[in-house]
Amino acid sequence: MNMNASDQMNDPNGNAAASVMVDVRKLSPEQFAQLGMTHVAYVKPVIVNGTAGFAIHAADGTPMALAEDRDVAIAAIVQHEMQPALVH
Repeated sequence: MNMNASDQMNDPNGNAAASVMVDVRKLSPEQFAQLGMTHVAYVKPVIVNGTAGFAIHAADGTPMALAEDRDVAIAAIVQHEMQPALVH
């Protein structure tokens, strides 16, 4: 994975560090679960107590919230400055 300029770290002198390359095929399951953890949440249709809804999960699968409507679920993710991903 090639990190873009917004993901680059600055060194103590204020200079942007070189891009970091990561081969996702060589990540451990634990490392893969943490990938995008603070930036990505996914929306999944669910049935809760016989009622259809949409579950919001962190990138590692941790349940975060339920919403009655898909658009509301997506809006909640965006409001928390994360990127939504839909799971079918």
